[in-house]
Amino acid sequence: MAVYAIVQVDVTDPEAYGEYAKLAGPAVEKYGGEFLARGGEVEVMEGTTRARCVIIRFKDMETAKTFYNGPEYQEALSHALPASIRDYKFIEGV
Repeated sequence: MAVYAIVQVDVTDPEAYGEYAKLAGPAVEKYGGEFLARGGEVEVMEGTTRARCVIIRFKDMETAKTFYNGPEYQEALSHALPASIRDYKFIEGV
């Protein structure tokens, strides 16, 4: 069953976050992920959000977790975490 990464980000250091972006895309591709939304315009109808929203589809939960915990994405995160405030979750599709 497909799994979606839902990521909401407020970037606090654009230069450092740029390093994350360079590494994250290839890591997503390596694990078969597909970007469905990546930083486009967001219009909040209810509730709140962060400035940047991303949706990534993975084949299944196991693949999504393997991607997230893999060395490629962990290296990317070493640049992202100190440069942003983030909400990151995996959600199973229907």
